[in-house]
Amino acid sequence: MSNRIKHREIQFDAMHPDPDQVQSAMLLLADLNGVESSVVQSSQQLLVSYDVSQITLDEILAELTDKGYHIYNSLLFKLKQALYSYTEQTERDNLTMNQSTSSRQLHVKQYQRRPHGCRDQRPHHWRNYL
Repeated sequence: MSNRIKHREIQFDAMHPDPDQVQSAMLLLADLNGVESSVVQSSQQLLVSYDVSQITLDEILAELTDKGYHIYNSLLFKLKQALYSYTEQTERDNLTMNQSTSSRQLHVKQYQRRPHGCRDQRPHHWRNYL
């Protein structure tokens, strides 16, 4: 589905010792599962497209941070990241809920087709005495 593909900008900190960290981050992200593309926007900015059902922005940022990249952490970026995190997690939860709902409905239909009734083996007049 096309609405699962997200396009986000990642801003890197200019104080990093590697002046070409955006280029190397682009190459790193190309190998991650779920990342569709990564394009250098400027010397400090990277545009990433990814499938939210496979990977989230939080996971991408965690991978970059673990590898030693410095992400720009202004207040505006943190607010955007929190909003993206919330919406992506909600979307992922909805995707799994829709899958489990369809399988649940399948089981309900199977149960309704089976002949069933009172499973108590005692005669009806004995059931009131317990």
